[in-house]
Amino acid sequence: MTMLLEINQEQTRIRTLGEAKLASPLHLYQGTKDGREVLYYPFVGHEDASHQGVSFEASAPPQKIYFDPKKVHAAIVTCGGICPGLNDVIRSITHRLWFGYGVRNIVGVRYGLRGFISTYDLDFMPLDPFVVSNIHELGGTVLGSSRGEQDMAEIVDCLDRQNINQLYMIGGDGTLRATRKIEEEIERRGLKIAVVGIPKTIDNDINFVSRSFGFETAVEAATHAISSAHAEAKSFPYGIGLVKLMGRFSGFIAAHAALSQRDVNFVLVPEVDFDMEGEHGFLAAVKQRLVERDHAVVVVAEGAGQRYLNPDTKDKDASGNMKLKDVGTWLKDEMSKYFKTEGIDINLKYIDPSYIIRSVPANTADGLYCATLGQNAVHAAMAGKTGLVVSMWHGVYCMLPIELAVAKRKQIDPHEGLWLNVLESTGQPTFKPHCDL
Repeated sequence: MTMLLEINQEQTRIRTLGEAKLASPLHLYQGTKDGREVLYYPFVGHEDASHQGVSFEASAPPQKIYFDPKKVHAAIVTCGGICPGLNDVIRSITHRLWFGYGVRNIVGVRYGLRGFISTYDLDFMPLDPFVVSNIHELGGTVLGSSRGEQDMAEIVDCLDRQNINQLYMIGGDGTLRATRKIEEEIERRGLKIAVVGIPKTIDNDINFVSRSFGFETAVEAATHAISSAHAEAKSFPYGIGLVKLMGRFSGFIAAHAALSQRDVNFVLVPEVDFDMEGEHGFLAAVKQRLVERDHAVVVVAEGAGQRYLNPDTKDKDASGNMKLKDVGTWLKDEMSKYFKTEGIDINLKYIDPSYIIRSVPANTADGLYCATLGQNAVHAAMAGKTGLVVSMWHGVYCMLPIELAVAKRKQIDPHEGLWLNVLESTGQPTFKPHCDL
């Protein structure tokens, strides 16, 4: 999983609104030291030494804060598709502001960025510990969400008009890009508004984020679908269980779920091309598996195989992403046609649990992760830091500029450990002749 970029220490610097001069009310944390503690690439002796010495600023409760808690007016917004843990993050931010810093003016922005735009006529939702008490037990987001761009100037007009001086934006790649644009407009106007991003993508594809919240829950839920597909496949002669999982450009859910369940025989992901036809193709490999073992389980990420379905499309969704064709139903139809011509009567069961997976509540591990990310986002904002994303890197919670998070999409490296482990676990071939893997 290669995520390295050529960066220098200046590029990791976190911007601030000004000097933090006020004593923090978090008395238990007064001994905490601020500073850079997370090395970007800490493996001394690696052949690429250009990254040595570059570090990220570790997240920590500040000794001094920039904002007077009594004068803070904070807003929380969720954007893009839903995923497990959104409500956990909302709850964590609210609790840390309220109980930790004594902030009493907290609002939720309804339905993503639309909530800032007057024509949608959406009221803010007042947030306090009573409102968010049990929301972590629910899937989705209590604030609602939406996709698509909105006018940045009008968003900042709303922030200014409502005297909001802390903005917490929870979203994926597109949301973080919008977050950076909002911050640029704030900076252009000379406003003192802290903007903090909490990276959300169920696909786990945000750069410099070891794992995004909701990912572990998604993998856990995906394994239940795989288990069902395996049971179906083994219960019938020449049974095939086909499961489509999320992963537009990165196949982390498919890879991790396959490794976790270990009942999967074939994994198809966007990062690794494959041939369908020919002696080295996918269809021939599935046939060989059926002849030898009488059943097969196939897991495909939604962005895999798009060169067959979607070679020249220019269609975009509201978030500006390429519209994908349904690889799951296509693969189902292609396998059905192939085995019919081969004279093999297969029993194929197709499972698409995508919307079930992304709408479940966070599991315990993700709940803890969401809580910590939310707390660290508040610590950063109260210290007057802005234009940053809270992250985890090499097991340490840290902060990085938004520009780094959106500089490159995180993907599976076909030549490194994760994918090689998938090949070993499944026993699948590469589906391409003369491949060097």
